[in-house]
Amino acid sequence: MDKLKVGIVGAHRGSSYFQPFNAIAVTDIVAVCDINETTLKNTAERFNVPHQFTDYTEMLDAVDLVVLATPENLHVPQSIEALDAGKHVISEVTAAVKLEECHDLVRAVQKSTAKYTMAENTCYFKHNVLIRNMVEKGLFGEVYFGEGEYLHNVKSLHHDTTGNPTWRYYWQVGINRCNYATHSLGPVLQWFGERVVSVCCLGTGVRTDPEHAMEDTVMMLCKTQSGGLIKIRIDMLSNRPANSYFSLQGTKGSYESSRGFGAQPKIWLHDFEAGEVWKPLSEYEPEFLPERWKNPPVEAQNVGDLGEYFKVRDFIDSILNDTTPPIDVYRTMDFTVPGLVSEQSIANGGAPVEVPDFRKVE
Repeated sequence: MDKLKVGIVGAHRGSSYFQPFNAIAVTDIVAVCDINETTLKNTAERFNVPHQFTDYTEMLDAVDLVVLATPENLHVPQSIEALDAGKHVISEVTAAVKLEECHDLVRAVQKSTAKYTMAENTCYFKHNVLIRNMVEKGLFGEVYFGEGEYLHNVKSLHHDTTGNPTWRYYWQVGINRCNYATHSLGPVLQWFGERVVSVCCLGTGVRTDPEHAMEDTVMMLCKTQSGGLIKIRIDMLSNRPANSYFSLQGTKGSYESSRGFGAQPKIWLHDFEAGEVWKPLSEYEPEFLPERWKNPPVEAQNVGDLGEYFKVRDFIDSILNDTTPPIDVYRTMDFTVPGLVSEQSIANGGAPVEVPDFRKVE
């Protein structure tokens, strides 16, 4: 078969995709697109990409699949243009910046012959994959509480080198809500195997950097379909080192990821332990880490980050086999929309807000 021709949009942020696509025998990166001509030229030369574009629409004629590593506010319009042209789409997070855009994106996917996925890479972190497999095998019993935290001071990225505001200034911290929540919510929702039906959101106030509308730390509580609770903390402004954290509680098991300083992720499982004693998560890898992680395919063995490889490989396989992508547009909405509607909750003192189900969009 002919190779799928891939175009990377956003040369700098899209650089992480070159290695996995180059490893996959059925794909070929033929084009890169960026409005910064210097970045475009340097990236194309570095990765030996034959075609360079500064115009996104022109690039679409040369490819079968686009990777949108562009500013968040461009993800939906660029996705829709590609889908309307019959081009497959991998969109970076978050999928959308407005609730209205979500309706437009879902409709575009529904009517397109092409496939769409959101590239939520935390769902492909090894420990998150391991926990998901253990949950699906029933080792946690009924899960009812989970946590996700994303703490990353990115104030240095809010202005360019000349002092002008970047897209992050407006779309990441320019709106007071639980922005950029998909990194934290995505894996936990996969563990729950359901969607969020309502959210409550509160913040700490604007203390560190009063220039921005987003409060320093924002906390979002999510109620799931079965009545479970998920706590999401996002902090992109506080003066502090970066950290991510996940936890899960079920009737038969408990998990807490590392908080740093060499601490191991730890787990307790009723079916494996006589008492309530933590064990290193790594002890369960030989039995419960999916086989493809323990024995990767030949094409993945020199790719570096297995999670990045599987993220791309799974989407390519859905195209080749005409199956539903692992993170399809509806799961994308499950990950994205709670953070968008949290804006209404935080504006109303934490009042609960319903999260619409985009499977019902027509």
